[in-house]
Amino acid sequence: MRKRFVVLTSAGVGALMFILAAPAVAAPTADTVVTFSVEAGSLDIVAPAGPIDLGSAPPGGTITGQIGPVSVSDTRGGADSVWTATVFATDFTDAELTIPFTSVEYWSGPATATSGGGVFIPGQPTADDAVPLTGTTQTAIPAMAHTGGTGGSTATWNPTLIVNVPITAQVGDYTGTVTHQVA
Repeated sequence: MRKRFVVLTSAGVGALMFILAAPAVAAPTADTVVTFSVEAGSLDIVAPAGPIDLGSAPPGGTITGQIGPVSVSDTRGGADSVWTATVFATDFTDAELTIPFTSVEYWSGPATATSGGGVFIPGQPTADDAVPLTGTTQTAIPAMAHTGGTGGSTATWNPTLIVNVPITAQVGDYTGTVTHQVA
């Protein structure tokens, strides 16, 4: 019997030694809480500064040309990314000569690039939809709009101007300003 007790004691000591000598087991996961903030950005529009040369035509003719990419960037981060870009122009002049802004039509065409959710709506999707420019910010015509979506959005388009040169126009180099705005 003693032998058995010694054997049990030896086995018990051996098991105890094994448990004490065994390496520690690491936890299988470790969590770290991380925080950050998303801050409101801005609503911006960018258009070519120019001057953009559309070409030439005689009195009674038509000049057609694109003015280069116009882009809206909405990084306000709202629950609904809604904005409308509009456009208006000054009269086009050369010293004492004037071609009124109403002789110039605007055609936004479709967006050439977009990002973000929601729907992008061109002001004048096709050339047949071209409309005469207006002369003030209050009467500006729609160029591009965005509805729906959340967070931010961007859109780029390349508008076309159609100058209907009045039959009464005199020879000259006419200059005016086309202004895009977004709200």
